[in-house]
Order: sequence, then C-alpha cells, then structure tokens
Amino acid sequence: MTVREDEVERDNGQRGIYGVVEKHDSAVILPIDGDHIYLVEQFRYSIGRRSLELPQGSLERPQLAPEEIARQELAQETGIVAGKLELLGNFIIAIGYSNQRDYAFLATELRLGTRQPDREEHDLVLHRLSLGEFDAKIRNNTIDDAQTLAAWALYRARYPLP
Repeated sequence: MTVREDEVERDNGQRGIYGVVEKHDSAVILPIDGDHIYLVEQFRYSIGRRSLELPQGSLERPQLAPEEIARQELAQETGIVAGKLELLGNFIIAIGYSNQRDYAFLATELRLGTRQPDREEHDLVLHRLSLGEFDAKIRNNTIDDAQTLAAWALYRARYPLP
C-alpha cells in the first residue's frame, strides 16, 4: 500500500492537499451452495471489533488476474475450492480516497478442503448461513462491511431472491 498527499488545484482555482491510498486490486467472493452462503468472521483492527463478511482480499502483487486472486483468497480463508467462478462485476472500494478496484465473484460447485490462512487470518471463523439469514443480517446492520454489501448488491441485481 502506498499513501501519498498531492498538491492539487481544484476547478475553482483553489489549491489544496488531496490524500490518496494506492492498493493492488482485490476480490470478494460469494461462495453459495444451494440456498446457503459461507462467510468469515474475524477481528478487524481498524474498527476494534470482529466483523462478519464475505471472503475477500488482495494478494498484494501487481497485475494478477482477478480470478486468481478470488481462488487463492477463497482457499486461504475458508478452505473452499470452487468448481465455477462467475464474475458479477467490479467496483472501487473507497472512491473518495483510494484507487483499489474490487472484483466480485459468485463461487459455486463448492468442495470443502483445508484452510491455509495467512498470519493475519489466524482467528477466522467460518460461518454457513441460509441466504435468508444473510439477507436479514444485512437488513439489521449486523453486516456492515462495504465490500460484502456491494458484492451482495451485484449478486441480487443478477439473481433476485424469490
């Protein structure tokens, strides 16, 4: 990650400083098995609490194919291997201050394997929820991770619930 402050001149002629965070592309994965979805719960230092969210992350290497990022992150965090990955879309995570693009994938034809967490993921807990339970946790704001919410919106736009 690179953090910088640029001197800028705005459209109205005023000068100022603009902070930018540059990060490698990332992936967020919706591992759906029938009418259930897998999520991970982990401690997030930036908010000082545990967070329930979709598997996601960046491999912190430039120019990786988004599907490679998705497959590796899914396996590392959950041990799940997807027989099929479908790109649902992509979005900028924090467009006001970062250039990081996130690719949302639907993972199906799932096989459970062995997790291979990195050192920051030692406390991950895997959860399996019905799609209805997941939707309810979004409605009651239990799930408040922006990447999870954006990926779910892309999924629901393509696959509305009955």
